[in-house]
Amino acid sequence: MSEVIKLRKGLDIRLKGSAETVLETLPVPATVALKPADFPGLTPKMSVKPGFEVKAGDALFYDKYHPEVVFTAPFGGKVASVNRGERRRILEVVIETDNGAGSAEYKKANPNSLSAGEVKEQLLRSGLWPFIKRRPYGIVASPQEKPKAVFISTFDTAPIAPDYNFIMEGQLGTFQTGIDALAKLADGKVFMGVSDKSVFTNIKNTEIKQFSGPHPAGNVGIQIHHISPINRGEVVWTVNPQDVLFIGRLFETGRVDFTKIFALTGSEVEKPKYVQTTLGAPVSTLTDGRLKKGNYKQRIISGNVLTGTRVKTQDYLGFYDSQVTVIPEGDEYELFGWATPGIDKFSASKTFFSKLFPKKEYEMNANLHGGERAFVLSDQYEKVLPMDILPVFLIKSCLADDIDKMEQLGIYEVIEEDFALCEYVCTSKIKVQDILRNGINTMIKELG
Repeated sequence: MSEVIKLRKGLDIRLKGSAETVLETLPVPATVALKPADFPGLTPKMSVKPGFEVKAGDALFYDKYHPEVVFTAPFGGKVASVNRGERRRILEVVIETDNGAGSAEYKKANPNSLSAGEVKEQLLRSGLWPFIKRRPYGIVASPQEKPKAVFISTFDTAPIAPDYNFIMEGQLGTFQTGIDALAKLADGKVFMGVSDKSVFTNIKNTEIKQFSGPHPAGNVGIQIHHISPINRGEVVWTVNPQDVLFIGRLFETGRVDFTKIFALTGSEVEKPKYVQTTLGAPVSTLTDGRLKKGNYKQRIISGNVLTGTRVKTQDYLGFYDSQVTVIPEGDEYELFGWATPGIDKFSASKTFFSKLFPKKEYEMNANLHGGERAFVLSDQYEKVLPMDILPVFLIKSCLADDIDKMEQLGIYEVIEEDFALCEYVCTSKIKVQDILRNGINTMIKELG
């Protein structure tokens, strides 16, 4: 691992409220939920009804177009409700937890002694397959596809992101088991992006690549671009580090265990730290009694401030999220805010005096500081996107639904998180991530 891939483009947003390396284990929540909206492109079909008793790992719903891909209960209990929205769209399946419900039983085995087909069957039956996402498009992988490689980024450079070195303490053996299983599915081609001082450098059955530089150096899409770019007709799979643990636990114990560590972060958290709970737990189990009190609104985000989803305390945690961030809403009027020297304001363009304090952390809110304006050409996007593509032209081709241009300009290589910084620095306040996802949906519809 002598080679280090150094990225110079990007931007580190220095937010207050990073989590201390302290872990609190929370009690089992009264309810947990699985939300079909967490899976782009999914058309869910129900396997259960309210009142059904389920174990952890029992199917709740499945993909209409890939019935073999099932989505299972993160904890055992009784199906309390199937909440629906417009046109009876399924919003969430809520389970009243029961510690005595137990878990569905699966084959306990060393992945190295199994065939690729046996590994795949176990992941499909247990509901762990949805943790494997594919590029292009950032959707759940198809079991019929053969990826040219699996990519895992073991560090996160997003604002106040969780530290996977801390999360993995005492769990590297299970992580190795998960890697062994994934290697079976990709003929051993597993690439792992690491940072300096990483605890993952001794993991076997992988090809390790070290990255350095500002955010988005930790994004798996950026790492794929610099290791093995995606061309038309090629498919790669990506998995998050904690999701590799779920896979490892399945083969080590023969049961699903969706216990997960979340980083509770942000300037509005009294004592930011790590908490351990169950996948799909209510947001309130993390935030109740842990937020600052004041006469102002707070924004709770499932995920990080760049790509996360705005939630309320009665909502449930996102399927792929490992972080909850709480910041001020920022809807208070600021007199002559544009005319102040900005010593306490972070600026991507270094227009405030805060540029004199390069290591200072800032308490930032959700204020957009203006509305959407004309989408003009500039080099803002290029300064924060370390990829050999033309981001402004790609976004404009998405707006035009020009499939040929989208393909030529690199839509196979990117998803929303890769363009999140472009949206942050955009003077025109363009909703870049939404536009990109609409473009991706067009590609799926037309080309599959």
